[in-house]
Amino acid sequence: MNQNRIDLHIEELILRDVPNELRHRVAEALERELARLLAEQELPAAAAQGGHIPQIDIGPINIAANAKPDVIGAQIAQSVYGSLSNKET
Repeated sequence: MNQNRIDLHIEELILRDVPNELRHRVAEALERELARLLAEQELPAAAAQGGHIPQIDIGPINIAANAKPDVIGAQIAQSVYGSLSNKET
C-alpha cells in the first residue's frame, strides 16, 4: 500500500452527455475510485514527480445507457489513472 501523501486538485471536470442531476454523484464516485487506485496501486510516474499536469484527455468512454453514477465515476477514474500510468515522463 502506498504511504505517500497525495494532494490532488481537479480544477475542471467535463462530463459530456451526463445529465446535470447526476454530475455531482459521478464526480464523487470518480474521487472515491481515484483515491482508492492511488492508495492501492503503484503511484504513476507522471504523478510521482509532482507538479502541474495541465490536462488529461481520456477520450470517449463507452458507458451502458443504464449505468449508475458510481459505475460511471469509477470508469472515468480508471481511465484517468490509466492515462497517468501511460504518460511519458
